[in-house]
Amino acid sequence: MQTILVIFSADAEWQAAKDYYPNHALENGPYGEFFETGDSDRKIIHFQGGWGKIAAAASAQYGIQRWKPDLMINIGTCGGFQGRIQTGQILLVDQTLVYDIVEQMGDPDKALQFYSINLDLNWLNKPYPQPVQRGLLLSADRDILPQDIPWLIEKFSGVAADWESGAIAWVCQRNLIRCLILRGVSDLVSTDGGEVYNDLNRFQQSSHQIVSGILIHLNDWIDCVDFNR
Repeated sequence: MQTILVIFSADAEWQAAKDYYPNHALENGPYGEFFETGDSDRKIIHFQGGWGKIAAAASAQYGIQRWKPDLMINIGTCGGFQGRIQTGQILLVDQTLVYDIVEQMGDPDKALQFYSINLDLNWLNKPYPQPVQRGLLLSADRDILPQDIPWLIEKFSGVAADWESGAIAWVCQRNLIRCLILRGVSDLVSTDGGEVYNDLNRFQQSSHQIVSGILIHLNDWIDCVDFNR
């Protein structure tokens, strides 16, 4: 039997998952709620890992040790850089980089590289079940600061950022677990500000649309995985 752990982060993303599967009994773990779907051949654990790098890393490690998954899937949202990507675009992440590391004693680029992960997706067969843009997703323990955007574009060629993907990818690589990250652009940020900053309801609505749109294709994404590779 295949075991797949689907990890969600922000409360709005997790609420969207619960709304999509309204009739499944919830259980509680140390990091949040979880429930199970699937059939006799495939067990899928849907799990809220929590927001931010600390919760994401800790809950990913907990999930790996408890359920020993064949695949970890992170479904959620990200903020896009205006002019670099469109709202609603789904990112299939093949690289993560944690950018809010400030090293002032040694080589700052070496410190950034330590938490940069290249995700090997050779086990993911085409065609993909929905349109995606494959590429880098930046992570930090903060929403995108408008003044950081020129630097993030110039230094990393960034198009979008979130809070958790870098931590989840790092933990999965250390545990030799396949990691599939699908993040939809919920809003755009420019040097003038963010579309949903100070507008939580708008973010919640966008999160619901993005997460449910990915969950529609969840089993098809899993079908794309070659578990023997």
